[in-house]
Amino acid sequence: MNAIVGIDLADKKQMVVVTDHDSKVLARKTFRCHAWDLGAALDWASKQAAAKGFAGVTVTCEPTGHRWRVLGQLAEERGMPFVCVQPMLTSWARRSEDLTFDKTDEKDAVIIARLTAQLRCYVPEPVDETWGRLRHLGARREQLLVEAGSQVQQMRALLECVWPAALQTARQPFRSSTWTAAMRIVVARDAGDLTRTRRLGLARFESAVRREIVRRGKQKPCLRIVRLLFAALTDRAGVIAHRAGALERVALLLGDWLETHRRLLDTETRMTAVLDELRLTELVTSITGLSAIGAAAILAETGDPNRFASARALVKHAGLAPREKLSGTFKGRTKLTGQGRPGLRLAAWRAVWGAQRANPVYAARFTHLTTREQNKLTVTQAQAVIAAAILRQLHAVITTGRAWDPVIATHGAERRAVMPIAA
Repeated sequence: MNAIVGIDLADKKQMVVVTDHDSKVLARKTFRCHAWDLGAALDWASKQAAAKGFAGVTVTCEPTGHRWRVLGQLAEERGMPFVCVQPMLTSWARRSEDLTFDKTDEKDAVIIARLTAQLRCYVPEPVDETWGRLRHLGARREQLLVEAGSQVQQMRALLECVWPAALQTARQPFRSSTWTAAMRIVVARDAGDLTRTRRLGLARFESAVRREIVRRGKQKPCLRIVRLLFAALTDRAGVIAHRAGALERVALLLGDWLETHRRLLDTETRMTAVLDELRLTELVTSITGLSAIGAAAILAETGDPNRFASARALVKHAGLAPREKLSGTFKGRTKLTGQGRPGLRLAAWRAVWGAQRANPVYAARFTHLTTREQNKLTVTQAQAVIAAAILRQLHAVITTGRAWDPVIATHGAERRAVMPIAA
């Protein structure tokens, strides 16, 4: 039987307690060191447990920050089992013990050990170089997406203030390569002086935009957008006094935004390369409507799906599993748990938009959920159901090694519909 070593990790102060399975503290000690120097603390804990008659120790901590990864490696090097306790459980246990909000390093270490003794812990994902690389690339991609979104919002706000007519020249300006190329000409060539740009004339303005489009690897611009933006140069709506300064700022933001997109494309290329290295690209893209980068973004959050006992466990990990409220004759409203990894939930949600349009199974499911007579779902609720379905089916194709089958995805509904006709 192993003793339990509960560790409350910090920067330069580590609280270590050794307990038995009844949470009786056998030894405790504060180590003034960094996490990567905790090898001596584990050796000390092992000796304390052996002196009390235990065969070994099980190391446990909260998976916060990066230090727990270092501790896990140190434990593995010594052949010690390593588990983690969710910080949320620690917080709840801290309150339920004495109904206070007291928090000390020693108390937290004991609570972590107690929760481990109660088996309210889990074995963390095994360290794997390839999957680890995909996780880090996924984190970088998410950071770049947030950065690009922030830059777009800033440009939109500035243009709405000083030149709102420019935003009305295209339905989705920042998704139009023609609009962004033309806007770059306007704000960069003449420092935002719309009068000087107007004096170029439409023909020369179109030529400048065409050169910019070709330089970006495109073939030709949309002349309708170019002409509308050229006509908007004479529009006087907006705060004219701030126009020059705001357009200069837009020029800087536009350059940053294009560079962010370049870095984002490079990161996504690396992610799909990792997916090829794992030999999963063909399997995950067999799900109609799910792109390789969409699947890579999901897998960057989940890690290897084989570590989940079931597809439902993966859905619960994302917080997309429904929770019921039933008591006696009372029946409450079913909602999603909302627990788990928000990043995984977001990656699955983004995958819905393309899959829902391209995949006939998901499209039919969405239509059924939003139009049925009883328990009709809203659009958002139906999309959450499809997001959970994508996670379940992605788990299935990877763990079984079989390509996605629309008949299996519809629980054999298509096959049952065909059988009477064949008969």
